[in-house]
Amino acid sequence: RPRGIRAVPPGRPQFPFQEGVGGGVEGGGGGETALQGVVALHRCGVAHNDLAKEPNWLVAPDGSPAVVDFQLAMRPRYRGWRFRVLAYDDLRHLLKHKRTYCPERLTARQRAILARRSWPAAIWMRTGKPAYRWVTRGLLGWSDREGAGDRGQ
Repeated sequence: RPRGIRAVPPGRPQFPFQEGVGGGVEGGGGGETALQGVVALHRCGVAHNDLAKEPNWLVAPDGSPAVVDFQLAMRPRYRGWRFRVLAYDDLRHLLKHKRTYCPERLTARQRAILARRSWPAAIWMRTGKPAYRWVTRGLLGWSDREGAGDRGQ
């Protein structure tokens, strides 16, 4: 299993869900859509775990969405409950972007997914996230826009 591959696919760091860019969430661009890409990733047994960050999405030269930064990705041996929870959260993060850029295109099922966090995400938001924010924003002075610029300034 290869590790540490540092190749970056060609593409623009423009967020692919903005209107008229990269095929959006459901098509119109270079064929493969972001939703189809996430489903294909999960069919291969990979959970990305970091799709919430806009800098992890690119628009490929053909206009299709592309995902980068697989440092937190997981490929468990079995697709058990842990994988299903991670895949659900991947999908939910994608739908949060869709809600931001084209909310009128959300289906009823997608709205239901957005309304319900996974139980690990709910626990994290109530316990770990406040401490994480205190350390990163208070002690380290980082902003919420990771990848948007140099954090040291």
